[in-house]
Amino acid sequence: MSFKHPFSGLVIIDFTHVLAGPACSYYLGLLGAKVIKVESPIKGDAIRHRGGTDSKASQLAMSTSYLTQAAGKESIGLDLDKSEDLKIFHRLLAQADVLVENHRPRTLHKLGIDEKNLQKLHPHLVHCAMTGYGRGGPQADAAAYDVNIQAACGLMDATGTSDSGPMRTGAPILDYSTAFAAAFAISAALFRRQEDGLGSFIDVSMLETGLCLMSSSITDYLKTGNVPQRRGNAANSRSPTAGSFACKSGIISLGINEDSHFTKFAQVLERPDWLRDLRFSDLKARAIYAQELLAEIEIELRKKSAEEWELILQTHGVPAARLRSLQETLDSEQVQKREFVQTLKNGLSVPTLPFRFKGLPAYKSQRSPPKTNANKAEILDWLEEIENRKSEA
Repeated sequence: MSFKHPFSGLVIIDFTHVLAGPACSYYLGLLGAKVIKVESPIKGDAIRHRGGTDSKASQLAMSTSYLTQAAGKESIGLDLDKSEDLKIFHRLLAQADVLVENHRPRTLHKLGIDEKNLQKLHPHLVHCAMTGYGRGGPQADAAAYDVNIQAACGLMDATGTSDSGPMRTGAPILDYSTAFAAAFAISAALFRRQEDGLGSFIDVSMLETGLCLMSSSITDYLKTGNVPQRRGNAANSRSPTAGSFACKSGIISLGINEDSHFTKFAQVLERPDWLRDLRFSDLKARAIYAQELLAEIEIELRKKSAEEWELILQTHGVPAARLRSLQETLDSEQVQKREFVQTLKNGLSVPTLPFRFKGLPAYKSQRSPPKTNANKAEILDWLEEIENRKSEA
């Protein structure tokens, strides 16, 4: 039996720029939606020309940052300050199911496409607004990027070591987690729309997304007053056996937080004496005598490479993973088997979604990333055909 993509038939208007917004619509497109990207007819999305480049990206005149979440989309260049282009934009919204945008409220008000006006003109539309701080509050109109929100939400303050000071994460996790949060909210709004045919306004805050990523730390702070500490590579569980350890070669990350895991760990390392030692017999004792235990663990782990320990420990049910470079991870059998990286028709390789429906391969885009305004004639023809069909009905 053939499989129908869950969002087949849906039309998404992508009025976004940089990373978070375009990533959200990219995910929806991977699930089958038709995604029409509205951008400046002259410059296009600013991220097209900002970010990493290589020979392939240079040939396409697009940065790798843009290419990452541009596949599967159609592009139309519209200058919304011009009345004729604004009319086309509203024609698109009239036929669309979802508008995804990440502009400041003042920009939308200036163009007359703020949430109140759109709800009146297009009551069927699910309008998803993604901003740094969300609507309301003194920072509602503040510009923000991933690095700003990492600083604002407390994540940066909790990352690093006591020596390094605050550090941002090695990837723009606020951009991509906000994209997932928005896609989740859109899915919920579309499900609710089935009841009465009415759309919704979705107000997505990057700041609150960052706070969600720190949920357990927030609850701990509110309950105990414990301020999150910069622990480097040590786990938030505060377990001495959860962290990164040097091996004969390489580094192994352990996540031993349960007594059952520690029992298996001691058995695998052929140290059953640890289980009889009152200093290490339970979680509380191991926390008190952490330094003594860590010294003994480090001696044992230096007997084999991280690669050897990973296989041994995982085989015996001990949470462990060796430190890998990005290249090693992408080349691994695990990632290759899951087909997380999709190769497009033009030879470009980009990431896909992190989930699969049972028995089905990873989602792949059928279109390569478009150049600015590449599909305007095609989109206008499609729009006219849809409008004519509806007027005849």
